[in-house]
Amino acid sequence: MATIDKVRTKGELTSGADILVQSLVNLGIDTIFAYPGGCSMPLHQALTRFGDQLRTILPRHEQGGAFAAQGYARCTGRVGACMATSGPGATNLVTAIADAKLDSVPLIAITGQVPTSVIGSDAFQETPIVEVCRGITKHHYLVTDVNDVARVMREAYLVATTGRPGPVLVDMPKNVQLASCIPDYDAPLNLPGYSFDPPLARPEQINQIAAAIKLARRPIIYAGGGIGPAGTAPNPRPPGPQTSTAEAADDLRTLVRKTGIPITTTVMGLGTFPSSDPLSLDMLGMHGSVYANYAVDEADLLIALGVRFDDRVTGKVEEFCKHGKIIHVDIDASELNKNKPAHIPVCSDVKFALRELNQIVEPPEDMAPWVAKCKKWKADEPFKYDGSYPGILQQHAIRTLWEMTRELDPVIAVGVGQHQMWAAQFYKFEEPRRWLCSGGLGTMCFGPPAAMGAQAAYPDRLCIDIDGDGSFLMNVQELATCVCEKLPVKVLLLNNQHLGMVVQWEDRFMQGNRAHTYLGPIDNPEWSGQGDGIGSTDPSERYPNFVGIAKGFGCGARYVDKKADLPAAIEEMLAHDGPYVLDVAAPYQEHVLPMIPGGCTVRDMIKE
Repeated sequence: MATIDKVRTKGELTSGADILVQSLVNLGIDTIFAYPGGCSMPLHQALTRFGDQLRTILPRHEQGGAFAAQGYARCTGRVGACMATSGPGATNLVTAIADAKLDSVPLIAITGQVPTSVIGSDAFQETPIVEVCRGITKHHYLVTDVNDVARVMREAYLVATTGRPGPVLVDMPKNVQLASCIPDYDAPLNLPGYSFDPPLARPEQINQIAAAIKLARRPIIYAGGGIGPAGTAPNPRPPGPQTSTAEAADDLRTLVRKTGIPITTTVMGLGTFPSSDPLSLDMLGMHGSVYANYAVDEADLLIALGVRFDDRVTGKVEEFCKHGKIIHVDIDASELNKNKPAHIPVCSDVKFALRELNQIVEPPEDMAPWVAKCKKWKADEPFKYDGSYPGILQQHAIRTLWEMTRELDPVIAVGVGQHQMWAAQFYKFEEPRRWLCSGGLGTMCFGPPAAMGAQAAYPDRLCIDIDGDGSFLMNVQELATCVCEKLPVKVLLLNNQHLGMVVQWEDRFMQGNRAHTYLGPIDNPEWSGQGDGIGSTDPSERYPNFVGIAKGFGCGARYVDKKADLPAAIEEMLAHDGPYVLDVAAPYQEHVLPMIPGGCTVRDMIKE
C-alpha cells in the first residue's frame, strides 16, 4: 500500500480514488458520511489513507448519511459530503439529494458505479444514477476518465457553493477509481456558461426599492431561507479551506433597525431575525402566526428577500398580498415572477442588495399606526395551547425545552409533521443556522441524521432532534451511529402513536375517518379513537417501546407522561454523557393551529 506521503507527492502516479479524496481535502472538506459497497471500495480504501485530515463517519443507512451531510452543511454554511456504492446505495441517496435541491443546500454526493465496460448491461448493482437524479441536482457528473477526476471535484464544489447553492452528484465507475494518472489539481475548469460571480442589483434598482419603502404606509419584510446562504460562498479561485463569511442576516437586522418595518419569515428563515424582537411577527403561512398572515394580507408593500413564494406560504397565490406592491430580491432569476409577479423584481445576491440598500434607505414617513396595529394583532392572537391539559401537550413539551435550553444556544433539528410546526411556533430562535428543517420536500426522518451531522460539525455543542414517533422510526438506526461515533445527540420524542399531521387533515377534511394513520397494534382501543389519546402509561406496553429501542442501541432513555416530571426528565437528558431519547407521551387529538387550508386565504384561517 502506498504511504500517505507518496499519495500526495506532486507528479506521482495516483489512483482515481486517491485523487478524489485528496481533492476533498484540498477543498477543505473535513467530514464525509460514507457507506461502503462493492463499487466504492477503492474510494473507502483511499479514505483510510487520509484519516488525519478527513473524518469518515459510517452511517447505518445511506439516506441517514446524506441527511447527516445536510445537517453539517445547514448549520455550518459549508459543503456537506456523502458517499455510497452503486445501485441500491446510490438510490438510497436520492431523497436526500432532492431535499437538498429544494432547500438550496450545498451537498456533494459521490457514488460508486459499475465499471465503464459494463455500464448499460444491467450489471450487478447497476443503476443509471445520473439519469435518476438529473432533475433533482444542480449539476451531475459521470466520470469516465481518471484524468478528469481532480477537475470534476473542483467543479462540483464550486457549483454546489456558488450562486444558489445545491447538490452535485459525482458518479465514479470502479475502473476509474482504480486507474492512475499524474493529477493536476489546478486544471482549467470546464463550465461553459456558468458564472461564479453572483448577480448584483443595479444602483437604479436599489434606488427603486428605497423609494418604495419611503412611500409605504403598511410595509412588511418577508424573509426566507435565502438569507442564510447569501454571502457565504468561498472564493472559487483558487479553492481553499472552507470559510463562511458574514451572512445576510446581519444586513437584514440593520434594515429593520433603520426602517422600523415589521418582519415575518418563512419556516426556512427562522433565526435570520431574532424572535424576541418586538418587530418580529414570527413565521407566516399555513401554520404561521395569525398576526403575520394578517399583516401580509393588509400590507401595501411586501419586501420579499430570499424567498420563493412557496404554496405553503401563499395559499391561494392570486389572493396573497393582493393589495400590496411586491419587491422580490433573489439570487435565482428563475424564481422571479415564477409564482407571484413582482412589481420590482431584482436578481441579486441578497447580502449585496441589503448592504447597498442600507446605505441609502430611509424609514417610511407615516408608519406608526401600522406598527401599532401589527403589535396589537401580535398581542391579541399569540400562539397558544391549553395549559390546563393534565398530561403533556406537544406544545408544552417544546416550550419547556426552549425555556430550559435557550441560554445554551443549541442546534435544533426536526422531522416533518405536527412536531415540526409546533417546534417552529414554540421554540424561539435568535440566530441563523440553529434550525435544521426539511422545508421544501418535507421529508420525514430528516431530524435524527441532521442532528447527527450538526453534532459532527460541532462536537461540543448541544444538538437536539425534536421528533415525532412516525418520523423518528424512519431513520432510528442512526442512533447506532451516534453511539459508535460518540455523537451525543439528544432526541425529544413527541410520541402520539399516530401520523399526527395526516390525522389532523382526516379530522378537519375527511370526517375523522382513519386511513392507516395509527402506528400501534390494531387490537389497541386507541386505533378507533377511544381512550385519553396517549394509550398505556407503561412504556413496556407501548408499541414500539422507544425506551427499550434506544437502550438497545446503547443510548440513554426515559419515558415521561406527567407534566410535573417533564423538567426533571429534560434535565436528565441534557446531563447524559452521550445520545439520549426522551420518550414523551402525547395525545394524538391535538391539532396544529392556526391553519390556512391548502389553496385558501387568510379569510379561511382555522383558529380553533
